[in-house]
Amino acid sequence: MKNAYKVTTLLSALALCLFLVTPSYAIVLDFEGLGNLDYINEFYNGGTSSMGYSGTNYGVSFSSNARSIIDSDAGGTGNFGNEPSPSTILFFLDGDAAIMSLSSGFDTGFSFYYSSIDYLGSVDVWSGLDGDGDLLASVQLPTTPQDGGDPNGYYSPFVAFGIAFEGIAHSVSFGGVVNRIGFDDVTFGSVTPGPATVPEPGTFILMGLGLAAFLGIARRRRNA
Repeated sequence: MKNAYKVTTLLSALALCLFLVTPSYAIVLDFEGLGNLDYINEFYNGGTSSMGYSGTNYGVSFSSNARSIIDSDAGGTGNFGNEPSPSTILFFLDGDAAIMSLSSGFDTGFSFYYSSIDYLGSVDVWSGLDGDGDLLASVQLPTTPQDGGDPNGYYSPFVAFGIAFEGIAHSVSFGGVVNRIGFDDVTFGSVTPGPATVPEPGTFILMGLGLAAFLGIARRRRNA
């Protein structure tokens, strides 16, 4: 019984260590599961895209011009490469911005990957839905490098970008020149886009504390 208790305690300490190491993101939109040149619409809001596809219901809706496009390497018509998620990104073909609204709101920060070789882009964070209310943050996106690492992708690679702000946001507008900028792995509540993100230094400190607790228990067990 005593040994069983020690094993349980060891497993609990190890679980704590793993919990502290694992990055946690409430919502990450990677646009996978949408069609090529599909209008996103209510794909992430309990409904469907224009092609009838549905994803996880995060309470996130998109303006009528927001579309998805699939990498040509995966059978689509997208002229991009080295995107963070497998093959699908967000872009638009009309208007000056695609708008994303989250009905429940989010705070702290917001992040994403993007690629824009030829023209500047922009992102605005709003307190209200549909790009309305108070402007909580506004940034201009510089052009991204073109590394030529993907022979079929002119827009490559995708660059991570994070925005911190105060208050509660309910919408974001992704601006730029039509058909000349793409976005991927849109992440709510963090200035570091997920999910393929290495732990930050603070996380490594927490991991060390969890590991120290684990080793301490193991040492006491050997001495018992």
